[in-house]
Amino acid sequence: MVKLSFALRRLPHLTHAEFSTYWFETHGPLVQSHAKALRIHRYVQTHGLEHPINEGFRAGRGGPEPYDGVAELWWTSLDDLGAATQTPEGQAAGQALLEDEKRFIDLANSPLWIGEERLLVDGGEPSGG
Repeated sequence: MVKLSFALRRLPHLTHAEFSTYWFETHGPLVQSHAKALRIHRYVQTHGLEHPINEGFRAGRGGPEPYDGVAELWWTSLDDLGAATQTPEGQAAGQALLEDEKRFIDLANSPLWIGEERLLVDGGEPSGG
């Protein structure tokens, strides 16, 4: 299983609430509608909370401003991901998602990457590994 992680920053003209609502209510269903063509196995949105604890974490580590959210998408393999992007349906779906992302995501400041999870704690217990 491989995962794409996408750390999202909203466009400057959007409030956090506007960004979050659009991402969940508009973009989320768009991803769902293209999941089969793109061979997406799983899709999760993590919406940042506007809470003082976040500033405490950031300041305590000297970190940058937080992201507005993180999107996570899983495929069964790199080959499966690659194959999805080679079909006309997959290419059209990818283009549709990108065009919508331009409406609410600051793409130049929102890194994304492919990785492989390595489970270390599951249910509060360390995992063998």
